[in-house]
Amino acid sequence: MLTNRQLFQQFLAQTSDSPIGLEIEYAEGMYLYSADGKKYMDLISGISVSNTGHRHPEVVTAIKDQADNYLHLMVYGEYILSPQVKLAHQLAHILPLALQNTYFVNSGSEAVEGALKLAKRYTGRQEIIAFHNAYHGGTHGSLSVMGDETLKKPFYPLLPGIKHIEINDINGLASISNTTACVILEPIQGEAGVIISDMQFLQALRDKCTSTGALLIFDEAQSGFGRTGSMFAFEKYQLVPDILVLAKGMGGGLPIGAFISSQEIMSSLSHDPILGHITTFGGNPVCCAASLANLNVILKEKLQDSVPSKSELFRSLLSGLHGVVDYRSAGLLIAVELDSFVSVKKVINQSLEKGLIVDWFLFNASSIRIAPPLIITMDEIRMACGILKEAISETMNGI
Repeated sequence: MLTNRQLFQQFLAQTSDSPIGLEIEYAEGMYLYSADGKKYMDLISGISVSNTGHRHPEVVTAIKDQADNYLHLMVYGEYILSPQVKLAHQLAHILPLALQNTYFVNSGSEAVEGALKLAKRYTGRQEIIAFHNAYHGGTHGSLSVMGDETLKKPFYPLLPGIKHIEINDINGLASISNTTACVILEPIQGEAGVIISDMQFLQALRDKCTSTGALLIFDEAQSGFGRTGSMFAFEKYQLVPDILVLAKGMGGGLPIGAFISSQEIMSSLSHDPILGHITTFGGNPVCCAASLANLNVILKEKLQDSVPSKSELFRSLLSGLHGVVDYRSAGLLIAVELDSFVSVKKVINQSLEKGLIVDWFLFNASSIRIAPPLIITMDEIRMACGILKEAISETMNGI
């Protein structure tokens, strides 16, 4: 009889030739438990997904309650579904007046696709400005605005009319003109290894978009829902994008994404033609119920308020270590840079052996990714950093 590992290798399409292959039987809070009974502290949250931890009781209850009522009923947008309505209303309650109309989808990639389509439809323009080292997803449109050629080149041709500029380079904003449909930006570049936008740059970008009529899209798939110390990263910059993209930490562990704008802008997808964007499973009732519970947990427990002090504790314990070249953080999205990917991979493997899960970044393989659930305690931070310090020391000293 084949083992689960053999079945995994034979019947599941692989994304690399060396998957981690960790078999998990149970997860709760900060921890994953493997089939052989080993306990792992999760310091990456399934890549910035489990902001409220794994299987938060209120999220699980919401899932079970909704499953008792109904699952999928109809394609998105035709029926009035209570979980969708309640979630959209709660999002509107915490977002600015310019971001009150939500379109629910299945993932961050689909949210980016919808946002790009919306910008082109509303403005009647075709040109799109994006940024080098940006990550926006794996579908053709999101690949087109991705800022790294390695993942893009094998899938050419992609969307035409895309220009890439450098983040924090105000001179590059001259590329934005009255032929530009939109500018899409991660305010915190995640896969680049936590590269943070400057306040002056973003304000200049906002002004340029406003003056040219280009729509400003913020992709907050990784930085949203409290991870940077505010509910959304854009709140730190005293500006509001025209379209906001959300996913990952939105669902409490279930798949959901959204693109959000004003009712005026969003209504352009409803006519000429109708169904300007359509999705069968977007806004799935169970996913929306989980997302609402997840959002309410963050708000009720004020998880974002403790992020700055937790981030500072990580910094005090890890920055300046022997072998650490650089340390960058935006709240609990953290990059610890070493000298090479070889060193990072050794640290990842040694940490895993010691019961700690960390990772690397797609466009910055020499940095260790840290993005724990926001519920992590100060004691758990100290414990995790103790393990990570050991792994870094052993790696850099050749042990």
